Amino acid sequence: MTPSSSSPAQPPASVRDPWDGGAVGERAHCVLAPNPGPMTLDGTNTWVLLEPGSSEAVVVDPGPLGDEHLRAVLDLVASRGARVALTVLTHGHHDHAQAAPRFAELSGAPTRAVGAGHDDLGDGDVLAVGGLELRVVATPGHTADSLSFALPADHALLTGDTVLGRGTTVVAHPDGELDAYLASLERIAALTGDGDVTRILPGHGPLVPDAAAMVAFYRTHRAQRLEQVRQALRDGAAAEADPVEGVLRRVYAEVSPDVWPAARMSIRAQLDHLGIPW
Repeated sequence: MTPSSSSPAQPPASVRDPWDGGAVGERAHCVLAPNPGPMTLDGTNTWVLLEPGSSEAVVVDPGPLGDEHLRAVLDLVASRGARVALTVLTHGHHDHAQAAPRFAELSGAPTRAVGAGHDDLGDGDVLAVGGLELRVVATPGHTADSLSFALPADHALLTGDTVLGRGTTVVAHPDGELDAYLASLERIAALTGDGDVTRILPGHGPLVPDAAAMVAFYRTHRAQRLEQVRQALRDGAAAEADPVEGVLRRVYAEVSPDVWPAARMSIRAQLDHLGIPW
């Protein structure tokens, strides 16, 4: 979800362009799912990762259920003379993972994620497929199971919904948790500071060419939003029968009602972070 106009923090201007997917460098190609909306932006980004010259591809987030999209992904892989060898999930929300069982049927490839049984992914795991190397980076907060995937050869990080290509994300309380999310932003910031990550391939929205600037914007936005929530509580929201609605009216008044359900989740996460009962 995007910040209200009352927030002075502004995202890097270079990430506001319209987005329809396509090739990003030598190894990554985005197939955009046909599910645009207030929370999904242009749609879900299904990422196809393939080492040049390899015959084995990794697919990240097959997206919502829909055979037309899944076959478009498979057609792209086939056009490169390859097959899908592995599917991985950044997290379990339906717009990213609903199609995973069906895609496994169509592709014949295994699926790995957090909470997938003996094939659980864990922080620091290295996935090597057809010469391509991916490193698992645990980034909980948007959801408890949120992962990012570092693509060292391209100095890129696939972030799912932890960092978007446009606007900001929701902390999906109660599964999402703000303390964890802030820690994940710090972890990504450290990767950008070390030069390991220079760009972000998000789960929604366009490529982020300046990862450090976007993560700095996210951290500033979160600090500003928390201060706005504190002020709303001082202004009377804390004394209301429903402090969540009190904060919503004061802080998110200029945000589209289409995203108010998501705003309420973030507010609950913010109040928990501040130790305020609701």
